[in-house]
Amino acid sequence: HRDLHSFPTRRSSDLPDPILGLIALANKDLNANKIDLGVGVYKNESGATPIMTAVKTAEHNCAEKELTKAYIGPAGPVAFNSGIRELIFGAQHSALQAERVRTVLTPGGCGALRVGAEFLKRCSENATVWVSDPTWANHLPLLSNAGLQLAEYPYYEAGRAGVKFDEMMSALHNVGRGDIVLLHGCCHNPCGADLSEEQWRELTALAAKNGFLPFIDLAYQGFGRGLDEDAYGIRYMAEHLPELLVASSCSKNFGLYRERVGSLSVLGDNPVQSDAALTHVNNVVRGNYSMPPSHGGAIVGEILADSALRQQWQRELTDMRDRINQLRVLLVDKLAAQNVDRDFSFIAQQHGMFSFLGLSVAQVDQLREQFSIYMVGSSRINIAGINQANIDYLALSIAAVLAS
Repeated sequence: HRDLHSFPTRRSSDLPDPILGLIALANKDLNANKIDLGVGVYKNESGATPIMTAVKTAEHNCAEKELTKAYIGPAGPVAFNSGIRELIFGAQHSALQAERVRTVLTPGGCGALRVGAEFLKRCSENATVWVSDPTWANHLPLLSNAGLQLAEYPYYEAGRAGVKFDEMMSALHNVGRGDIVLLHGCCHNPCGADLSEEQWRELTALAAKNGFLPFIDLAYQGFGRGLDEDAYGIRYMAEHLPELLVASSCSKNFGLYRERVGSLSVLGDNPVQSDAALTHVNNVVRGNYSMPPSHGGAIVGEILADSALRQQWQRELTDMRDRINQLRVLLVDKLAAQNVDRDFSFIAQQHGMFSFLGLSVAQVDQLREQFSIYMVGSSRINIAGINQANIDYLALSIAAVLAS
């Protein structure tokens, strides 16, 4: 028996999520001009996170066709797994043609990352996972709580707001077989700076040479440049490497946040190896949550299998992506119009929902306390939290803080 006082001191990964604290503060703020740029969900011009029309239709179709609430098995429904696998890798990809990829439905992208982490722990007891500096805060507990050791590689150059690719490659030069490198597939969270196609090719060559295993987190497919463009790195690596793991999320591109829909895909060197990996993955699932929920996965499977629904979903996703990219350009223009003594043009060159403003913690605090503008201390902002009604106030407030 152990009482509460006998447990060890909390690690940094055990501390409260700063995003949750920001949500609570913003909810209490009565300022009509307040802007919440912290929470990482897509918002439309009205500040709402609506249900996509394609999702509503698919949900209705699924309800009409569903005949049972029996369990669906640890791997999830075949329609979802095949549909999401083709969305990620491309229907004609050589790895799919060779039957080297196995996919399971998971409770969100977080579930995929955790199942993948526990699977990797089984494969290599002393494995180290290399994560980018910076990376999404929840990567740390999801991986370390599974027993994996973590190390960092340089990634983001704050001064020039881009990828420190030479430093990144230098750090990964000595990472070898048995270790894992966690990569953001697109729309890097939190910095918005992505690898170029040439950089993906160079990184793939290094992985092939050194033998480390890429573990790619694809949380925002379709939010950067396009569904196929955002999967370039994954597809190139899958074509040139023997093994690969991909965790994907349907929270953003299908708007299924609360349904918790994600997937883990394992690429093996051959079908036999892939089948063996799937057995272990299903065993990990069985020992955690037994089997995934059906509802969200059924919706995604319905959309991807129905050509009309799929086209409608793609149109809606394109509209969301275009809006974010237009807001990036507009924010740069609005800040320039305020004659700020800083170049923010990098914001328009980045992808996805997030970017760092490059502000100090004190300046972030000032924006919150004086102007009711909420962002995490790193000055990461959710671009989708901006709209036509608040962008002038945002630019004016940032300019005031920079001038003070």
